[in-house]
Amino acid sequence: MSIAVIGLILAVVVLMVGAYKGLGALPLTLLASFVVIVTNGINIWEGYATSYMAGYTGTYLSFFLLFASSSLYAELMNTSGSATSIGNKFIDWFGKTKVMLVTTIIVSVLTYGGVSLFVVVFAVGPIVFQLFKEANLPRHLTVACLVTGSATYTMTSLPGSPALTNVIPTQYLGTTLTAAPVLGIAATLIAFAMCMAYMNYSEKKARENEEYWTYPDHINPALYEIQDRSLLPSAWKAFLPMVTLMLIIIVGSRFVANSTMLAVIAMLIGALLTYLINLDKFKEKNLKNIVTKGLNGGIDGIGGLAGVVAFGTVVQSSAAFSAIVAWVLSLKMNPFVEGVMSTMVVSAVTGSSSGGLKIMYTSMAQNFISSGINLEILHRLTAISAGALDTLPHSPGLFLTFAVLGLTHKQAYKHVFVTSVLVPLIITIVLTAYCSIFL
Repeated sequence: MSIAVIGLILAVVVLMVGAYKGLGALPLTLLASFVVIVTNGINIWEGYATSYMAGYTGTYLSFFLLFASSSLYAELMNTSGSATSIGNKFIDWFGKTKVMLVTTIIVSVLTYGGVSLFVVVFAVGPIVFQLFKEANLPRHLTVACLVTGSATYTMTSLPGSPALTNVIPTQYLGTTLTAAPVLGIAATLIAFAMCMAYMNYSEKKARENEEYWTYPDHINPALYEIQDRSLLPSAWKAFLPMVTLMLIIIVGSRFVANSTMLAVIAMLIGALLTYLINLDKFKEKNLKNIVTKGLNGGIDGIGGLAGVVAFGTVVQSSAAFSAIVAWVLSLKMNPFVEGVMSTMVVSAVTGSSSGGLKIMYTSMAQNFISSGINLEILHRLTAISAGALDTLPHSPGLFLTFAVLGLTHKQAYKHVFVTSVLVPLIITIVLTAYCSIFL
């Protein structure tokens, strides 16, 4: 094993350990990038000024408007009391004993409808806080629901999902979003059952350990502690902005190709609607401060993501990354196993399911097509496998999710590991073995 590859592995370890120790994303990724740069013989100035900064600034270029508008919407939902009103209504409908199930279903429906992970965490975060506060469950459990509902079956196995992880195989194999529906539905049901079993176990342990709800540092508890419901917006006023923005995203995605632009428009309309139908709730409040705080929240949220993406850019410019990709793509075995193995390894290194799939298919798609294997089965297996190792501790999406929820890797990564690594990995191994033997 070359020094370059050892350095890359060491850099990922640095990220994992540093994240658990609570080191911020910026210093952590700068340090990990240094390890890659030095061990791969990259010019230090070029490594940081070109590769790292390309990834860092590129993230702001691509996602700043989305983060700012999403954070503003969440701030207005909180300040108006709409999030609290929605949370109370869900508790009325389903009770406090099914909070984790309800949260998971809400997130699943939204992401299957076309709302991305980057948007859904902002859109439902305030509501989830209210649900978990009423159930008096510790905040770290919210991660299990959000990750299960957004980064597992609705992203990889559920037929028809608009997620990029399900779209990429169609671009190379000529398959459709509903490829291998029976296999996909079976994987979805198994994943849902296993994740819910884990969540029920985690909730039981939390109550046995007498864990309880606490607010994140960036949240004003007074917004959630309103005892008199008459002071809150009515149910229709609370739900209308959320339903409106979701409909804009879901319906608009059928006509608008730029999903980021669509999400920004939806969030801004949702924010404006929240303000207009709740003018009485904002009369005594300083609107300038609310808007400023909301927009600044987007800057706080995107910083960690930008740092991790920047590290990924340095990695992809390294000799070690090229060597690892060449190795996994040269594996000679059953085509199903080859596709799954290659996807998982590259997704693990990049911390991205879509990145892993794109790199793998760019090099191997023609080989799969000429091999004569069932391309629909391959589509589904590789999509599922891409969601297995993409959420290791250095995954960019985790830094965003934890930032919005006010959590750290040490507090909550265990839930991510079980629901978004272990469960998909088990399903991938079992289904790949079955398909390799019988199909």
